[in-house]
Amino acid sequence: MNTAGTIDRPLTHDPKKQAPMKPSTNEPAGTTTPEDFTTSGAIDSRQNRTREMQLIPEALARAHMHERLHEAERERQAIRLVTARRMQRRAERASLRARRALAMAVMQ
Repeated sequence: MNTAGTIDRPLTHDPKKQAPMKPSTNEPAGTTTPEDFTTSGAIDSRQNRTREMQLIPEALARAHMHERLHEAERERQAIRLVTARRMQRRAERASLRARRALAMAVMQ
């Protein structure tokens, strides 16, 4: 069985043994030939993709999730800070009330 590899089932998983991605030298840039629209041309162009190119969407998704996790953590820290400041002000008001009450008790 001598079939060429595809994106889903590459002939080899070793990037060094895969065909490099090079522009065609026998035609000017921007031109299309009738074989560009055949299935064999599509299969050949798919084989030229490197493993790195195939993993770009996955890497982008991973970076996106990493950024969302950091954003959520920063938001949680901000909420904790706001809550801590609110509790601090409440404690300070309670302390002032206690001092006033003690002063009133001492004066009488």
